[in-house]
Amino acid sequence: MIMKIFNQLNKSLHVDDLRRFQEMWPKDWTLRFISLILAVGLWYFVGGDDTVDKNVLVPLEVINLPRDLVISNQFKREIEVTISGPRSQVLKIDKGDITRQVDLAQAVPGTMVIKNEIHLISVPRGIKVLRTQPDSIIFSMDKLIQKQLAVKPITKGNPAAHYVLQDIRMKPETISITGPQAVLTQLNALKTQIIDISGMNQSTQLQIPLDLNPALLDLIGETSVTADLVIAEETVEKRISGLPIEVNSQGGARQVTPSTVTITVLLPRSLARENKDLQSLFKVTAVDDGDAGQMTVKVVPRVVPRGNSLDHLIQIIKVEPMVVTYSEKKPKLPPFETNLAETIE
Repeated sequence: MIMKIFNQLNKSLHVDDLRRFQEMWPKDWTLRFISLILAVGLWYFVGGDDTVDKNVLVPLEVINLPRDLVISNQFKREIEVTISGPRSQVLKIDKGDITRQVDLAQAVPGTMVIKNEIHLISVPRGIKVLRTQPDSIIFSMDKLIQKQLAVKPITKGNPAAHYVLQDIRMKPETISITGPQAVLTQLNALKTQIIDISGMNQSTQLQIPLDLNPALLDLIGETSVTADLVIAEETVEKRISGLPIEVNSQGGARQVTPSTVTITVLLPRSLARENKDLQSLFKVTAVDDGDAGQMTVKVVPRVVPRGNSLDHLIQIIKVEPMVVTYSEKKPKLPPFETNLAETIE
C-alpha cells in the first residue's frame, strides 16, 4: 500500500518540481533541526515548568548565645515560610531543608525582638521567599545562675495507731539547678509530690517524683528522689527510781554514795506496758574517771529479749545524780555472804 502511494507521488512530480524543492530546502537543515530540539527541551524544563507557592515549617537555630545568658521565655521553635519557584524544585523542599539562624552574639539581659526578614532565610537557587509567619520573634534574656535547693517532703495522713513518723531522710537532700536568675531566685526548696503515710506501721523506702512547675520541668525534666520513712512506735515518758549502781573500779568492789539513782526515760508504749519491773531494762554503772573520789554515773539499756528489738528506741532523758562519791563504809554483804565470812573467821 505504501509503495503504491510512493509510486503515484513519484509519477505526479516532474523532474523540474523535484529540483525546485531541493533548491528551497536549506542546506544546513540538520543544524536547524538540532537547535529546534534543544529549544523545545529548554522550554520544557525551564520556561515550561509551572511556578508554584508552598508553605514550609523552618526550624529556628540559635547561635552564639553568650555563656552567662539564657533564654527564659517560651518561644516558637519553628516559623512558617512561604516560598515560590518552579514546581519541580519547590515540591522537593521539605522540613529541615531550610533553616533560620538567629545570631545572639550581641544579646544582653532583657527583651529582644528579632525580625524574620526574608533575606535572612537561605533557600536554594531558583527559589525565593515571599513571606514569613510570624514576622518577628521575642526573646527574654536572663542571667544564668546556679542554685542549691533542699528537697522538702510533703506528707498527708497519719501512721497506724500508736505509731509516729519519726523522721524522713531524703536522698539526695539537695539538688543543684542551673537556670534563669528570675526563676531560681523565687525558689527556696524543691517539694515532693504528696507522700501518703496513712496506716503505716513500719519504716519503708519510696521513690517519689518532685512536684515541679513548667519552668523547672523544662530545666531538669522529670526527677524523682528517694524518701526513707522512719515509722516508730509511740513513746511514753517514765520516771524510774531506786536503780542500784554497779561500781566499775580497778580497786575492786567499793561502795558509793548514793547507792541508787533515779532516771527519766522515753520507752516504746508496748515495752512500758509489758514490763512490770522497768528497773531490769537498765544497767547503771559508776566509772572512776580519776577525779578525787568521784565517779560518773552511766546508764545504758539492756538488750530487750524480743524478736523485734525495741532497745534502740529507748532514750535516756535524765539521770539523778550524775556523779557519786566513794564511801568509806564497807559494802554491805548479802546474808549468805555474811554468814560465810563469820564461819571462815
